[in-house]
Parts: sequence; C-alpha cells; structure tokens
Amino acid sequence: MAYCTAQEVLDMLKEDMMNVIIGDEYIEDKDEKIEKIMPIAEQAVADADAEIDGYLAKRYKVPFAKTPQVINKFAKDIALYNMVSRKGVDENEREKTYLTRYNAAIAFLTKVAEGKISIGVSENNTEDAARIGFSMSNSPRLFSRGNMKGW
Repeated sequence: MAYCTAQEVLDMLKEDMMNVIIGDEYIEDKDEKIEKIMPIAEQAVADADAEIDGYLAKRYKVPFAKTPQVINKFAKDIALYNMVSRKGVDENEREKTYLTRYNAAIAFLTKVAEGKISIGVSENNTEDAARIGFSMSNSPRLFSRGNMKGW
C-alpha cells in the first residue's frame, strides 16, 4: 500500500514545474501533460515508499496497514523531491524548497527510527500508541527505614 497517491503529489506540484520535469518540450494541453507526468509521479511515490520503509523497518512492521498522517505528508515531500531532482536541483532557485522539505522529511524519519519521535503507531502495528496509555514499573525498594534500622 502506498503512503500517498501520485495524484496527491501532482496536486502539490506547480503547473510550470510539470514541464520542467517532463522534459524539454512544452506541453500546453493539461490532459496530455498529466498523461506524460503520471508514470513519473507513480515511480516517485514508489521510491518514496521504499525510502520510508528503509528508515522505519527496524522499528515498525512496514508497510503500515493505515498510513499515519505524518507519514503521508513526508511521503509526498519525498516523492516531489524525487520528481524534481530528475533534472537536478539548483539550490539557489525555486527548487531549493523541494530540497529543504526533503531534508526535513529525512531528519524526521531518522528521529523516528532512533525512537526519539513517535508516529502514533505501536512497534508491531497492532494498536495506536494513544490507546496503549502510560505505564511505569520499578524494582522493589532496596533501602527503607525499616531495613536500615540500626545502621
């Protein structure tokens, strides 16, 4: 199951950027443009899913049965970057936004993989972390007033 759809990714992409991704030819017809870019978007989504799974597979059972919203968001950002980076990313131009969002996604996924951030899914994906609740346990007390009497 994909973490986002190709159409969600295309909805985030600016119209003028589509022609840059497709190639050197300018396509005026919107339907023709969508037809040419859809396979590129589908491949970018598949690559983004694989990248996310690579980060989270050690901690979670992937792919997720129900995609957490935050994973959907970062999947779209990674897929957009995958599409834009096909032609190279100029860090001084408008493409820098895509690079910045990609780097933020990777930083987030790294922290999730390290266990520093929770995405609201238990590690075995059977129930939400919100339903697990908070529990705490400790070992029995070693020193107390009663067993330290006389010292």
